[in-house]
Amino acid sequence: MGLLSAIQLSSRTTRCHLCQLSTSKSWFSTKSAPLGGKNILLMGPPGAGKTTVGKIVANKLGLPAVDVDDDVLEPAWKMPVAAKLAEVGGRRFLEEEGQTLSNFSASGCIVSLTGSNPLHGEAMQHLKQNGVVVYLDVDSRDIMERLGRMKVNRIVGQENGVSMRDILLYRKQFYEKWLDVRVFCGLGDAVEEVAEKFLRAVERYLEHDEETYVSTRSGGSELPNRKTYFSDVVIEGLAADGGLYVPKKGFPNVPKGEWLRLISMSYPERASVLLEKCIHPLDVSPLDLRSMVFKAYGDNFSSDKVAPVKHLVQNQYIQELFHGPTASFKDLALQLMPQLFAHCLPPMCNFLILVATSGDTGSAVLSGFSQLSGADRHRTGVLVFFPEEGVSEVQKLQMTSFREGNARAVSVLSDFDFCQKSIKKMFGESGLTGHLAVEYGTVLSTANSINWARLLPQVVYHSSCYLDLCRDGVINFGDPVDVCIPTGNFGNAMSALYAKQMCIPIRKVICASNHNRVVSDFITTGQYDLQGRPLLLSHSPAIDILKSSNLERFIHHVSGGNSRLVDDLFAHLDAQKRFQLPERLLGRMQQEVQAGWCSEEDCLAAVQELHTLTGYLMDTHTAVAKVVADRLQDGSCPTVLCSTAHYGKFAPAVFKALRIQNVSLDPMKQLEQLEAAASEPAAHGKMMKCLRQRGSGHRALQADYSVLVEEVESMIQDSFLKVS
Repeated sequence: MGLLSAIQLSSRTTRCHLCQLSTSKSWFSTKSAPLGGKNILLMGPPGAGKTTVGKIVANKLGLPAVDVDDDVLEPAWKMPVAAKLAEVGGRRFLEEEGQTLSNFSASGCIVSLTGSNPLHGEAMQHLKQNGVVVYLDVDSRDIMERLGRMKVNRIVGQENGVSMRDILLYRKQFYEKWLDVRVFCGLGDAVEEVAEKFLRAVERYLEHDEETYVSTRSGGSELPNRKTYFSDVVIEGLAADGGLYVPKKGFPNVPKGEWLRLISMSYPERASVLLEKCIHPLDVSPLDLRSMVFKAYGDNFSSDKVAPVKHLVQNQYIQELFHGPTASFKDLALQLMPQLFAHCLPPMCNFLILVATSGDTGSAVLSGFSQLSGADRHRTGVLVFFPEEGVSEVQKLQMTSFREGNARAVSVLSDFDFCQKSIKKMFGESGLTGHLAVEYGTVLSTANSINWARLLPQVVYHSSCYLDLCRDGVINFGDPVDVCIPTGNFGNAMSALYAKQMCIPIRKVICASNHNRVVSDFITTGQYDLQGRPLLLSHSPAIDILKSSNLERFIHHVSGGNSRLVDDLFAHLDAQKRFQLPERLLGRMQQEVQAGWCSEEDCLAAVQELHTLTGYLMDTHTAVAKVVADRLQDGSCPTVLCSTAHYGKFAPAVFKALRIQNVSLDPMKQLEQLEAAASEPAAHGKMMKCLRQRGSGHRALQADYSVLVEEVESMIQDSFLKVS
């Protein structure tokens, strides 16, 4: 057993200790206690329906039901709860309630807590020693309506002058603190629906072994005696057989009532709920996940909406995905992914994150991982390879401005595909990875979109875009929209398809290519052909890619998980530089995606035309999307353009589009000139700050695989202490 495997096995043993509490995978069909004697504790605000849900669930499972008010507090106090509250007042009541509950003991029961129990820390710690806390997260509008029906106009701890809505909002922080499992209730859910969601949520919690990941090439099977959990795929990045990880059971369906509730929420709140549904709570607890999400999408974004949606022209809208610290859509994933990576790190070894970038990923990875602190930062290094002639000057300056000991970017005298192919080859060489693990105690991983933790956060912004259109009255939930995405490695497009799997009504995902139109040709013909096809430089360098990694996930998706087919197709691509998708799958693929491509001339013309018409200034990648959307959209529903980068990152091309001459050679002055020309969006302050701190050059490596391997080993030696 290798170093990483042994560490992961130990880590999984610790992580999964609660799974042994389940007496049966089909525990609903048994009458035995599903938690091996532990209690299930229902927590939530007054009016959440805890008592009723508790009785329904207890009856279904054949377990005793305990209501803290009726069965614990009133017998102990020998008076009604309301009388006790009137006698001692709110503050004293909370203390006496907590002291009484600290003496409570039960086993194998469904326990309905009071709305105020979570405010007493000592009592909750006592209860959690022998119980799993399930939070009924009910919308405040439903709570207010129920409390009104119950003629409740004041609750424990509500002082004079404090509204019911405010006290409920105040209490939410305590519910968030103690939960193990969240039951996110849709707007208007009946108590019977809540009970069913509760049962499914607890079943999911107990069946951690069912929420695993498989490779696109492994036939849907897992290695003997090994389950691959979210924590594993975050760290490993690429599957051992060279495939990409996907969730074995696919994405959860989110009911309409829950989407309706999410409409009024902020971006971080939406992200917390949606990611909880996709990441098992035993891999990342809801509390930890929420903390990471709010840190990721906080002050480091220049827009408080994080990924705002704006009307462009006619039935076209634009989602601005460039408000993060490095001015590209990659920030939406890479401000969160490093935190997930650090959370999942097994002990006792270091990790080197290898990244190939066509421009934006590099600076976003360096920025994201630089936010780590303490031991996590010291144990994690980042090495970025980028094509010397294949990125813009601003992108290059952004990447090379990071010069800390554990992070660096170096260029390669080749193209992106060579950089990506070299990294994949390193992962596949057991001799190399074994040497690095034994000699330096260092394991390789990746933060490219082949890593599941990179792709997953992108599902959130596609979902959030649709919800914003609902919030702004452009559509009603259930109405279709099309999404047009500048497409290179297909990760952004794949995340839109995953949002569709979660029941966001995306009609078509439109993939927009530049003159490197291999993805467009594939979606149109079913033939993926790299024979004699050189990579052409363009005004939209971030999509200058010929070998599109995430197409592997797409083919796995449209083929119904046929990993043998995926394995055969990509083996043929490696050997023959081409493959042909079976005809039956081509039609299925075209039901979900459309594609087109844009010439260099049309790209620049689109930038100029929109600026003249509206004053809005697009970057060249967004222009590629606009050209293709204009050709393919039929006008029957709104079309959203994914604006993947700020125009300032590609200033020379934008100047050319606007026909502005006598341009300064200094990148800072270029950005200032463009800012003066644009009505919106505004200049990107964090990008300009980064350029002010730019360094004095970088190293360029020869396009030789062995040279890149030497750079990896040199980076490890510079970053981590050698293991004796």
